[in-house]
Amino acid sequence: MSAVANEIWDILRGLAKSQEEFKSGQLALQAAQKQTDRILKKLSVDVKEVNTSVGRLTSRLGEFVEEAVRPSAVRLFRERGIDIHEVQQNVTAKRDGEALEIDLLVVNNEDVVVIECKSNLSIDDVNEQLDRLEKVKRLLPRYKDCRILGAVAGMVIPDNVATYAIRKGLYVIGQNGEHLELRNDKSFAAKIW
Repeated sequence: MSAVANEIWDILRGLAKSQEEFKSGQLALQAAQKQTDRILKKLSVDVKEVNTSVGRLTSRLGEFVEEAVRPSAVRLFRERGIDIHEVQQNVTAKRDGEALEIDLLVVNNEDVVVIECKSNLSIDDVNEQLDRLEKVKRLLPRYKDCRILGAVAGMVIPDNVATYAIRKGLYVIGQNGEHLELRNDKSFAAKIW
């Protein structure tokens, strides 16, 4: 064989070897991709489980705040001249496709205080409470002739959130040492819905 023919055969053998190495590399890449997909799927499941657990914990903390506020609500509002004599917990109402959920409802014959309890109160929570207050007379018509007042309570209440809630006319219930207190000063005039 001529030198040119030998050179062509060497090139063809080199191409065949490169092709085999390429196929081998592709198979390794596919195996790595499958392994990565399995790991990502497992991580996705783990993240969903963590999110579910955090959601349950947050809900439980909210319930803890409700349980702490409920026995103090009567005292706190009586100190402000609102003679509360009934506390209702977890009040729900549905009418005409609209729904309402209230953590605590403290009432007397003329006044209804709607309290939203959170573990870590945010401005979004305050805004949701303001929206909730707009629905009370419509969805709980037995209170249509009452003064509707609003309050928010939390284990953690950043100062800016408390200030915002007070400016919006809401009572703010927070922790002070071992007891709960209204953060509003004595001259506070609550908004009436």
